[in-house]
Amino acid sequence: MPEQSRIRWTLVPVGSLQLGVHHVGNPKHPALVLLHGWPHSSALYSTVMQTLASDRWVLAVDLPAVASSRGAPSSAEKSVLAGLVLDAVERCGATSIVLAGLDVGGMIAFAAARDHGERIAGAAVINTVVPGVVPWDAVIATPAIWHFAFHAAPQLPEVLVHGHEAAYFDYFINALACDPNKVDAELRRAFVEAYARPEALRAGFDWYRAMAADAQRNATPRRIEVPMLYLGGAGGGSDVSEYVSGLRAAGAVDMQGEVIPGGEYSPLEAPAEFVSALLRFCRRCETGERGRAVTVIAGYRSRAGRSGLRT
Repeated sequence: MPEQSRIRWTLVPVGSLQLGVHHVGNPKHPALVLLHGWPHSSALYSTVMQTLASDRWVLAVDLPAVASSRGAPSSAEKSVLAGLVLDAVERCGATSIVLAGLDVGGMIAFAAARDHGERIAGAAVINTVVPGVVPWDAVIATPAIWHFAFHAAPQLPEVLVHGHEAAYFDYFINALACDPNKVDAELRRAFVEAYARPEALRAGFDWYRAMAADAQRNATPRRIEVPMLYLGGAGGGSDVSEYVSGLRAAGAVDMQGEVIPGGEYSPLEAPAEFVSALLRFCRRCETGERGRAVTVIAGYRSRAGRSGLRT
């Protein structure tokens, strides 16, 4: 296998922290940075990284304190985390950066576009609601999203979840995936190991504890010039156009939405469609093609579908 086709790993110092970065492809190519959410690690993207690296340098980052990363950040606010991630990949040599994040990683990708837009070429928000951005209030008021409040409670989640991570994580994986079998046993073990250290488990819950501050920041619209994509799995049952409209209202002036098959775990449930959507978006970021206010389902334009909520 050619050296540039192998997924490699490096530990990047950022201040007092060290961020684990898995990367593949030619470092001279434009960078595509992949961010995981909760309760995941960069392993979420391990099966699609090489395909994405056809003409990108692909970097999957373990968020601070999780999996291979070490050291607690000064804040779990998503703007701070976005800055740390960008510091790490820029130190690696990444340029023309497109940031794509799933779940909490999508919240960080939005923060990068909003607060660090001069450092990136585009941002993709995948299968998540953004704090303070429509439909945030509707989502957190839904009983099915009970865990947002529970995870935000001080100390209690760590006490109750520690030692039961496998069963607890499986509950969410099975609930959010259209096909839970696509998240295999090896990957589930990798996720449990990523949060096995007390500081890692605490870091994951801290992401939720910071969401009130994130929502307060994001509630004030700010013009976002960089291209943005909202990518949603059709199995999430949500009207993706509502998320696109919310992001436009938050300041995104170059905004598109796309729907692909599957549920929460798009890189695993619909890998071909996931790769295709991200590479199309990367090319749009390069060419400067203006976004259109349309939602695409399986390659076709769609009007608003059934209403629903995703996390």
